[in-house]
Amino acid sequence: MLYKIWDNNECKVSRRNFVKGGTALSTLALATSGMTLPFSKKVQAKETLPKPDEKIVWSACTIDCGSRCPLRMHVIDGEIKWVETDNTGKDVFNHEHQVRACLRGRSMRRRVYNPDRLKYPLKRIGKRGEGKFKRISWDEALDTIAASLNKTIHEYGNDAVYINYGTGTLGGTVTKSWSPSETLIARLMNLKGGYLNHYGDYSTGSLAAISGYLYGDYMSTNGIDDIANADLCVFFGNNPAETRMSGGGNIHNYMETEKRSNTRIIVIDPRYTDTACGREDQWIPIRQGTDAALCAGIAHVLITENKVNQDFLDKYCVGYDEKTLPSSAPKNGSYKDYILGHGDDNTPKTPQWASQITGIPEDDIIKLAREIGDAKRLYLSQGWGIQRSSNGEQACKAVAMLPILCGQVGLQGGSTGMREGDHTYPFVRFPTLKNPVKATIPFFLWTDAITRYKELTPTRDGLRGVEQLQNPIKFIWAYASNTLINQHANINRTKKILEDDKACEMIVVIENHMTASAKYADIILPDCTASEQADFCMDGAGGMMPYFIFASQVIKPRFECRPIYDIMSELAKRLGVEQAFTEGRSQEDWLKWMYEQTRLQNNDPDLPDYETMKSQGIYKKQYDRPFVALESFRKDPIANPLGTPSGKIEIYSEQLAEIATKWELKDDEHITPISEYHPSFDGWDSPHRKQFPLQMTGFHFKGRVHSTYGNVALLKAAIPQEIWINPIDAGKRGIKNGDLVLVQSRFGETQVGAKVTPRVMPGVTAMGDGAWYAPNKKGIDMNGALNTLTNSRPTPLAKANPSHTNLVEITLLKSMGVEA
Repeated sequence: MLYKIWDNNECKVSRRNFVKGGTALSTLALATSGMTLPFSKKVQAKETLPKPDEKIVWSACTIDCGSRCPLRMHVIDGEIKWVETDNTGKDVFNHEHQVRACLRGRSMRRRVYNPDRLKYPLKRIGKRGEGKFKRISWDEALDTIAASLNKTIHEYGNDAVYINYGTGTLGGTVTKSWSPSETLIARLMNLKGGYLNHYGDYSTGSLAAISGYLYGDYMSTNGIDDIANADLCVFFGNNPAETRMSGGGNIHNYMETEKRSNTRIIVIDPRYTDTACGREDQWIPIRQGTDAALCAGIAHVLITENKVNQDFLDKYCVGYDEKTLPSSAPKNGSYKDYILGHGDDNTPKTPQWASQITGIPEDDIIKLAREIGDAKRLYLSQGWGIQRSSNGEQACKAVAMLPILCGQVGLQGGSTGMREGDHTYPFVRFPTLKNPVKATIPFFLWTDAITRYKELTPTRDGLRGVEQLQNPIKFIWAYASNTLINQHANINRTKKILEDDKACEMIVVIENHMTASAKYADIILPDCTASEQADFCMDGAGGMMPYFIFASQVIKPRFECRPIYDIMSELAKRLGVEQAFTEGRSQEDWLKWMYEQTRLQNNDPDLPDYETMKSQGIYKKQYDRPFVALESFRKDPIANPLGTPSGKIEIYSEQLAEIATKWELKDDEHITPISEYHPSFDGWDSPHRKQFPLQMTGFHFKGRVHSTYGNVALLKAAIPQEIWINPIDAGKRGIKNGDLVLVQSRFGETQVGAKVTPRVMPGVTAMGDGAWYAPNKKGIDMNGALNTLTNSRPTPLAKANPSHTNLVEITLLKSMGVEA
């Protein structure tokens, strides 16, 4: 069984007998791995007949995992007794297949009935952050919030109100929590004069920024099922087995595609991930933060061995060589000149040069480059973990350069070098109106907008819309968001900022559970879960079968919990904008309105009427081929130009060249018009390694989605929080598998169990993100909360989170493990 594969931390399974054999995996094994049942003829879904006193209600898991899984709730006497998943369609993948939820979604009942569940409105009575509250009425809570909002707007202005980043209910429509500008809170605030907005996000901040300069907009690559049409698939830090593991997620598309194809799979990652795990043909470990150096070394081989697609580069791109280099660029300023060492640094980016930086043997780099160059169809994609580095913008562009050099963009079986995309079903969302406030900050600098708002500038901090903020953030909305404390960098710094209630004067948290962030609220409003209200839920990673779900109200709201629509409607009444906010509609009326608008927009004859949609629960749309990014651009770049100034792929960006001359940058910060490798701060060659010698990266965790489900006891027991450490590094520190260790960085400390394993390369450690921050009296986190260790310094261009660029030391606290 799968849980026996990792015996004494050594892989005992080959790609052939793990995947190609096609045998079904046991339920216990899948629960342990965090995966769901593969689609196999040996595993037949059976219709479960309800008991006479039982009803089955369609619902969904709406968390931020990249997909939304349907749940069929079995209810007796108004209580959810157990959770089933999708049983519609066929047991054949990509042909109306069943969307089977993962172990997290199937744990939904344990979220609904969790001991941490917020029951009543609460008001802070102790110091902010102490977690001391008293129960108050809804009227008092809403009156307090309305009065505080009016006071903030009157004394400071609307730009002193901020809607914090939150993805706890990302998949909804009425209940949608991200992006903040698409939430009901944004609709209310826009009717009251607006709020301080932000751009970018914790998931894709650096990638989205550099993608705009390279491709003209945020860019994905082909659907992951298009791997079947490729000769070679290369994953740079892409791990859908953990980041997209749910029933509608891309891991299932990948597994089924890989089984049916002969595509060679190469995984490049400091960790031997679950996506590799016996399915790959080659794992190439790499030092964290050095992907751009590897790509430059590969590019050197491609160029010197004439493996680039010169015709593509001439027709579709700007700045590869002097032929298409803009006139404003300096002599020898092209990408080709940089790689060959003709640029300012006079350093050829040879495989030998790249090897010294990445830790990858020179011969392996040469072999990889030749495989990439010789592939007729190259599917190359990067996960979002790469861009969460202090040099994330450079890394993202560097990876994208490889399929560009090979002319693979816009082809079936090819790629743009970004993360996998999907077909989607267009669905009309809740209208949230226009924000009158022009000031916009980078998402990662919200704490700076509290403490040093006057200092923020466009050229130093990425401020947009204004030259200077007029007010600090005084009022924060945190809806379905554990980002205030848990998911934002450098928790100890953030705590100190939020503990001062003279700085930010009001924090309103709307949440299901008493999270680490909720403890920093002034007012807490208990929100309904997805099981306690009706909503449409949108899939985010459906491959060739996008779908959406009508999640009915399964049970009545527990305790005094209220839906977000009711909460905001009541506040709108107190703020004098009720009619404008509701337009006379109930939540059910809005669902009907959005659905009818969707039917009109899509003109889809298969889309049923509203009542039929409610009863059938899920609607699946089939496409006959995988999604291909930039296919129309490839066919006709004149008729279908990109959003860049030239309309082409801008290998050399004049916009970035201008920014590089105007922005205020530190000596170790680099913005360049072409993709270059520069060491990251706190990287593998940082002087801080003398005190903190181990690199630490984060990864998405099977037992949680960010922090959601982080308080489900069964999941915590099945998949404990651990820090991965190589046996060589563990041996030097006397650490055995299972030992309790102290992990320290310059920013904080946490205690966690050690996972001693060769699945992470020497010198690098890794820990899952999202464990709930739980400090002891000394301020040491006792739960393995990643952000006690991370840096709040932003990346140079996007001003994004470098949460995977960390240096730590690990010390044995208590030995209770076994020999690795």
